[in-house]
Amino acid sequence: MKIGRTALLGYCYALGISQINGFVVPQQPSSLPHSCSLLSSSSSSPSSSSSPSCRLQQRQNTLFMSVSPIEETESSSPSSERVGRSNEEIERELSSGRILEDGPVIDFGSVKDSSSRAEKALAKAREEYLLELNLNTHDNLSGVQQTQKQQHSQQIAAAAEEKGIIKGQQQQNRLMGINDDVVQEVGREVGAFVSDPTLVQKCAAYLRSTAPTNMFEPHPSTESTSSLDYTGEEESLKSLLLESYMESGLVTEAFAKTFYLGTQLLPKDAQEAIWAVYVWCRRTDEIVDAPRSPTDVSMLTDLSSWEIRLENLFKYGMVEDVMDLPLLDCKIKYPNLPIEPFVDMIRGMLMDIPDLGQDRYDTFEELHLYCYRVAGTVGLMSMPVFGCAPGYTEAEAKEPALSLGVVFQLTNILRDVGEDAVKRGRVYLPREDMEKFGVTEEQIFARRVDDNYVALMKYQIERARMYYDRALRGVPMLSEYSRLPVQSSLDCYGKILDKIEKNGYDSLNQRAYVSKWEKLAEIPFSWYRTLDIAKILPLPGDK
Repeated sequence: MKIGRTALLGYCYALGISQINGFVVPQQPSSLPHSCSLLSSSSSSPSSSSSPSCRLQQRQNTLFMSVSPIEETESSSPSSERVGRSNEEIERELSSGRILEDGPVIDFGSVKDSSSRAEKALAKAREEYLLELNLNTHDNLSGVQQTQKQQHSQQIAAAAEEKGIIKGQQQQNRLMGINDDVVQEVGREVGAFVSDPTLVQKCAAYLRSTAPTNMFEPHPSTESTSSLDYTGEEESLKSLLLESYMESGLVTEAFAKTFYLGTQLLPKDAQEAIWAVYVWCRRTDEIVDAPRSPTDVSMLTDLSSWEIRLENLFKYGMVEDVMDLPLLDCKIKYPNLPIEPFVDMIRGMLMDIPDLGQDRYDTFEELHLYCYRVAGTVGLMSMPVFGCAPGYTEAEAKEPALSLGVVFQLTNILRDVGEDAVKRGRVYLPREDMEKFGVTEEQIFARRVDDNYVALMKYQIERARMYYDRALRGVPMLSEYSRLPVQSSLDCYGKILDKIEKNGYDSLNQRAYVSKWEKLAEIPFSWYRTLDIAKILPLPGDK
């Protein structure tokens, strides 16, 4: 999946190991075409009106108008059964969401079903990873441990020999979450500008020395550097940090051009902080989406070790590689930056893992949870950086911030329906909506656009624009320096929906694309929308 994306609140598993080598075990939409009919509040009503997903559906039944299918079709139930998360596991998480402002946005912060197969599998991978760390860092191993370690090494070697896979030294030294796809997109190796890991750790120690008192807990691996004298080295360490920020900006520009354009309108510190957040999200996404060879560790092992790294950065100020430095600096500059959305994003990645996650979504509420985890979280990560205007709090700005992330992900999904199906085997459009409009999975995989598909896309776009309206409510709540970047991002991303419409609603064969010049041309209008006068004299077409 794309970012958009965006992992929240650290927790521990009872492993019998407390820590190893520094790792803790630890608004109503605009009117639709005349062929619309208002949904009755009783249609598709869930059995229990007490759950958030039920209450959300009831409100949407009164908010949304559906475009009637142009032609009747036979039953369009999907041809393949959904695999991965069970209905019971999904419902347990949906029922834990918190509805914000009695509106269409649900906060799924820190929601997880610890009894689910996915969570158990992640916990097991975490335990095995920590055991492997223990085996690799302690010389006094028992006979059983020595055997386990030897067998593990033999299995990896055998797999590599069988497949004829020999990794180059450059690939072996790549940072976690950096793969061939990332290197190709960026145009060069990421993080290769520093070869001495001790220099990275010295820079991290210098950053910790600038942190507010008691921000980070002491740890044996960091205490040894706490009394270092950086006299004469500060400029070189600052230069290393700056270079890691520039590298983060390069990655952001390569993968998220509209998002990157918005950051160009921010002050330097805020711009760099948003790059740091984006790169962490990008690397998290690549852990799940990147191709793997037999010599690679499992996806779950990588996710669990990535989560441990995150926890240690927030708790101890520890880093593993040079591209961790910007996030550490971001945490120091913005102490209110919470770990919760980062952990929740990891849960979003877990939803994309084959056999444990979801490749189909029965209802919009299920898709809402996914959009929250992989993209709504980015809005929450950005809030401390963007800041709030006088008279507003982060709690008040939370609903618009979540709406922003969710609608960016919905826009990605609507833009990439054909690509997600053919290249990734995933269909994110809710099944209940597809059935309502007589659209089948076979039709999507065959990339066949008809009147029913057009009607379905009109419905989805109208829903997305409602979330854009919710997000736009938050722009005046932001600090003055953040309003234009956020407004501009919303305006430019919203143009993707306009492009889908101009393409005849064909998102199966055509990719809606907004050029750089179109985005730049939109900035003056975005600037005007941030002014108070725009409320009195709105631009043509604005509400």
